[in-house]
Amino acid sequence: MIEQSLEETEHFSCSGVLVTLATPVPLFFTMLREMVMRKIASILVMIGLFAIECAAVPKPHVITFGKWISAKWPNATGQKLIDLKVRPLFVDTRLKEYTTGTQHELTDRLFVVRRAFRVNDALPAESANASGPRWQWQRGGWLLVDRLTGRVSQLNLPDFDPFYSTASWYRDYIAYCGVSDDGKKLYAIVSQVGRRKPILKKDAGEPAGDDDPDSECPPPVWERTPMRVTFQPDDDQKLVFNIRSRVVDVVNDAEEPDE
Repeated sequence: MIEQSLEETEHFSCSGVLVTLATPVPLFFTMLREMVMRKIASILVMIGLFAIECAAVPKPHVITFGKWISAKWPNATGQKLIDLKVRPLFVDTRLKEYTTGTQHELTDRLFVVRRAFRVNDALPAESANASGPRWQWQRGGWLLVDRLTGRVSQLNLPDFDPFYSTASWYRDYIAYCGVSDDGKKLYAIVSQVGRRKPILKKDAGEPAGDDDPDSECPPPVWERTPMRVTFQPDDDQKLVFNIRSRVVDVVNDAEEPDE
């Protein structure tokens, strides 16, 4: 009896016991993983677009003037030295040019300023014997400075004489007395920034300047309404011109300016 009971206990039904070794990932976790991957891809795309946009935006430039420097420059004969105040022009802390005088604002982006530079005045024999160049300051033309791009360029001003011509600015117009290359003719000239040729060039007689700078004629005088400019090369001559955009009208010398 005892042996029979032991034999019965040895027969267990194991066919109903199943052990799953590889449990499948639930659908919820699969969907969550796909959502996270899409989110990461969107963030990477946004970062790439932001980087491209930042690269396309121009870098702002810092344009400053340095301290004034006292200098000397010669008169027409070279026998007399005249006082000259110059100061450096920096773009992003880099020296671009030396300037003299005050700047004139054309727009909120552009301004003009007179150029100054140094030239080597040493003769060939002096250059051979001296230890270095003999620098001499000179006045130049006018520079156009772009605050957005940081570009500094020289304006094209026909017949502008750096020694004798005195410029008068109004808006983006410049009026001055120009001198021909041979020094025998004097012109009343009005130019506009951005145009190659002057909008006005009229014969104003013969040059009569002396050995001092700016002695050819006084600075032209501008009026706002109507926009006109007056040249007076000497006491006996007065030239008045109305400026209408790119059109110039000659005004009778006897006409009185509007009050």
